[in-house]
Amino acid sequence: MVEKDKIYDIKIDGLGSSGEGVGKINGFTIFVSRAIPGDIVKVKINILKKNYGIGELLEIIEPSEDRIEPKCPNVNICGGCQIMHMSYGAQLEMKRKIVEDALTRIGKIDTTVNPTLGMDNPYEYRNKAQFPVGVIDGKAILGFYKMGTHDIVDTEYCHIQSPINEKIVKIVKRYIEDFSVKVYDEKSRTGLIRHIVTKAGFTTGEVMIVIVTNGRDLPQKNQLIEMFKENIEGLKSVVQNINTKNTNVIFGQETITLYGEDKIVDYIGNLKFHISAQSFFQVNPTQTKVLYEKALEYADLSGNERVFDIYCGIGTISLFLAQKAKEVHGVEVVEAAIKDARENASINNINNANFYVGKAEEVVPRLYKQGIRADVVVVDPPRKGCEESVLETIVNMEPKRIVYVSCNPATLARDLAYLDERGYNVDKVQPVDMFPHTSHCESICLLHKK
Repeated sequence: MVEKDKIYDIKIDGLGSSGEGVGKINGFTIFVSRAIPGDIVKVKINILKKNYGIGELLEIIEPSEDRIEPKCPNVNICGGCQIMHMSYGAQLEMKRKIVEDALTRIGKIDTTVNPTLGMDNPYEYRNKAQFPVGVIDGKAILGFYKMGTHDIVDTEYCHIQSPINEKIVKIVKRYIEDFSVKVYDEKSRTGLIRHIVTKAGFTTGEVMIVIVTNGRDLPQKNQLIEMFKENIEGLKSVVQNINTKNTNVIFGQETITLYGEDKIVDYIGNLKFHISAQSFFQVNPTQTKVLYEKALEYADLSGNERVFDIYCGIGTISLFLAQKAKEVHGVEVVEAAIKDARENASINNINNANFYVGKAEEVVPRLYKQGIRADVVVVDPPRKGCEESVLETIVNMEPKRIVYVSCNPATLARDLAYLDERGYNVDKVQPVDMFPHTSHCESICLLHKK
């Protein structure tokens, strides 16, 4: 019998979906943050539920052979990189196994899961950063939230972000301190500067800086712009976003361009994309290209196919597919994303991609009733997976192939089981490491009509 507040020695033999170690005491499951498979650890049981417990890591008695010294000193404090203390090869195998386990356990699907496609350099890969701003003892702090809290971990350099952020953070700190600019306080809802958001074009070198404020008046903004212009190579855009609501949502509705353009440009492969302050863009462009090339390979287009891209976002996959297909129909619920998709199609001179705003579970059946069928269907749903009505319509359309892109192995397994039962065989499963050093796991699957 496991007891709360008691200390136990545990062998860690698995990883949970959030990157926590998983071990057992007399068959009872215990989750331990910062532990990895192969560790033998001393833990104190802090939380005890009916089917599991949560233990606090007190000591690593015997480290796993996959345990390494992480590059970042904040790795055990910041909530960003859950598994940086694990060797990169072990991270890739862990993600492959998480997908395989989900397909077997949840989907009852017995298929080979390919080795995870990783990065040559799994650092400095993120093209976007969001820094909450605070003050401690009169000194400005910018960084990321401490794990499970809204306490800011002061971070000047992050090993998975673009190196340009280090300069931007230092300039913002100097600006706040030199001009006594008030920062936002969540509790009192007073103060001005809430977040600094940065976006960097990896192929173009263009940089956008977004200052999110609790009010319109930004003091000494010309001096701040000059500081950025003098020190930030590739600076293309400085914008202010106004968010006066009591919310954890970073952006407000109004955005004002203070310097330069309201967009920056970046490429994925040969495709050009305009990126605004609030537009969605894949945060790891290197691995996005890997993922999309795999999607194209699995779609196996000859030029005569009609393709549906369901949950298409700003049309990134759609436009890749459109270069090889007869026509593409993209569906997305976010109106601003569809606006971006249409603009991105225009700037790339792609005329065979059509985009529809609305819920997939409403738009896809409607298009089907109108007689629009698909030879190939690509789905890239949010973490909750596909609505059953969407899957039902896909099955009714009887496409030759389905390409399923997933960010959640559990809902992927559930949806593949539905499709398997209704005549689609899972042929290939390929994890792609979009977010090294985190527990997030992306994968892409190919299904054929039986």
